[in-house]
Amino acid sequence: MKKAVTLAQVAKHAGVALMTASRSLSGEGYVAEETKARVLAAAAELGYAPNMQARAMKSGRTNVIGVVVNDLASPLINAYIAELSAEVRRYQMDLFIYNAVDDLTSANGRRLDQLLNGLWDGLIFVLPRMSDEYLAMLEQSERPVVLMHYCKHKTSVPVINGDNFNGARDATQHLIDLGHRRIAFIHGSAYTGQSAEREQGYRAALEDAGIAFDPALVEQGDFSERSGTEATERLLALATRPTAIFSANDEMGFGCMLALQRAGLSVPADMSLVGFDDVPVASIVQPRMTTLRHPIVDMAKAAVQELLRRIKNQPGRRQRVEFPSEFVVRESSAPPPATSARRPAGRTRKTV
Repeated sequence: MKKAVTLAQVAKHAGVALMTASRSLSGEGYVAEETKARVLAAAAELGYAPNMQARAMKSGRTNVIGVVVNDLASPLINAYIAELSAEVRRYQMDLFIYNAVDDLTSANGRRLDQLLNGLWDGLIFVLPRMSDEYLAMLEQSERPVVLMHYCKHKTSVPVINGDNFNGARDATQHLIDLGHRRIAFIHGSAYTGQSAEREQGYRAALEDAGIAFDPALVEQGDFSERSGTEATERLLALATRPTAIFSANDEMGFGCMLALQRAGLSVPADMSLVGFDDVPVASIVQPRMTTLRHPIVDMAKAAVQELLRRIKNQPGRRQRVEFPSEFVVRESSAPPPATSARRPAGRTRKTV
C-alpha cells in the first residue's frame, strides 16, 4: 500500500518551511498569495490529504464544514450545495455532505448526536421539512449550527432565508397587473414554512387589489410535479376556471403545464403560470416559466460567514437573515384570454 504524503513532503516540494506549508493549507496566519498558491499546487500534485483526526487533536479544528440535506434529487437543494461548496473553498476548507433522508425525527436522536459531534467544525442544515423535535435538539446543542431555507418556526438557531412573502406578493401582483382576477394558488407540503409564507403573500396581494379571496382557487400539492398536475386537473374541473395559476414551486409548475397540455390548453394564451425557485429547467421548458429566484449565492456566503463566526466564538449577527427574492418574467405569463388590457406600471422586474 502506498504511504500517505506528509506535510513535510509538501513543504519540501514547494520549497517552503513546514510552518508556511501548514499555514497555507489551514488558512490560519499570514502567507503571501504567491507562496500559498505554490503550496496548494504542491499538495495537489503530490496527492496530499490532511489527517483530519490528527488536525483536530492538535488545533481543535478540522477545517471541514458539514452540510446536511434530505433530498439530493432536488435541483434547488443541489443549487444550495454547489454554492455552499464554492464559498467553503474560498476559506481553504472542505465540505462534507450528509444526506439525512428519514433522520428527521426525535427517534433518531442518537444519530443526530453522532452527527453533531463528528469531525467537522460546524454544520449547515438545509432541511425545510425538519421536525419540531429535531429542531429542539439542534437548539440544545452547543456545536456551531446554521439553518438555511427553514421557515416553519422561530428558533434560537441562526437562519438564512430568501423572502417568500414579498416574493409571492410580487408574483400575484404581476398577474393582477396583467388583468387576471381569478388567480389560483397551489400549496406545497404543509409541513414546511415556505408554502405558508407564499400563500400569505398571495392573499396579501389579492387584498391590496380589492379581490375577494376564494378558497376554491387554493389547491394542496406537495412540491412534486405529479401533485402540480393533479391540482391543476381539479382547478380545471371548477365551474369557473382560473385564468392564472401561481404554483408554490417550479416543479409543481411543470406539472401544471402537463395538465394544461393534456386538456388542450395553451400557456399563456389560455392560462398564465408563475412558479417559484427558478430551477434550471424553468428557463428551458416551453414556454419558459415566469418565476421567483432566491439569491442563493448571497445566502450561501451569509450562511458560511455566520457559521465561521460561531466556530471562532465571535459575536453573531441577527438570528434570522432574509434576502429579497428576484422576480424573473418570462413567457408563461400574459393577459387573460379576450383581454387586451395593458399592464399598469408596477415594481421593477427582471425579464430574461
